[in-house]
Amino acid sequence: MNSLRNALLRSASTAGNVGAKTVQPRARLSTGPQQQHGTFYEFRTYSIRPDQNAAFLKLTNEKIQLRTAHSELLGYWSVEYGGLNQVFHIWKYDSYSQRAGVRAALAQDPKWIGEYISKAMPMLTCQDNEVTYLIPWSQIQRPPKEGGVYELVSFQMRPGGPAVWGDAFQAAVSCRATPGYGLLVGAFHSEFGQLNRVHTLWWYESPDQRAATRHQAHDDARVVAAVRESVTYLESQRNKLMFPCTFSPLK
Repeated sequence: MNSLRNALLRSASTAGNVGAKTVQPRARLSTGPQQQHGTFYEFRTYSIRPDQNAAFLKLTNEKIQLRTAHSELLGYWSVEYGGLNQVFHIWKYDSYSQRAGVRAALAQDPKWIGEYISKAMPMLTCQDNEVTYLIPWSQIQRPPKEGGVYELVSFQMRPGGPAVWGDAFQAAVSCRATPGYGLLVGAFHSEFGQLNRVHTLWWYESPDQRAATRHQAHDDARVVAAVRESVTYLESQRNKLMFPCTFSPLK
């Protein structure tokens, strides 16, 4: 009887050990470096009626202070290549609650509504926005002088987030920024809008200087290797060449 009981106990112990081995550790879901603060940047793109482009820019130049009284404008540009009759602007917010407060205040601002919105809205054909964060390894860099042109390059990456393609993307951007093939103003990733989208904003002294540095970069073996690696995660990309408006903080 004792022998039978001992055998049963050994069998139960073995079964318990086997069951324990089948328990798998839980995987952590991470998409790469985490945002450490609440600051975000709202990208806005407005398409203007072709016959109203000059009038819209003139009105905005005259009334922009009504808008900047409520929140910080990083930059405002007129698109020259990559989108006809468009303007692109970036607004900085410390939190979503701050943005909500700004929008509520604007809706109650009679001068903003009467002197700008009521006149500007009929000039537009569509509006689009996107909420972005600065990529953790990027900081806003201002150009060394006023003037020049800006290039916004937008990359639609494969699903999976920075945990999948972050290192390759950073290497491709850094190998262009470090040797001076353009000044990287900032690198951003989307939070609301098209997901898995990243943007780089570059500054050049002129369109011709951009063309010259692009040719130089194409002959740089480091750039070529990094780009070849990053494009394996790329679905599509597009760019815009833009001129800063006279009232833009980034000129």
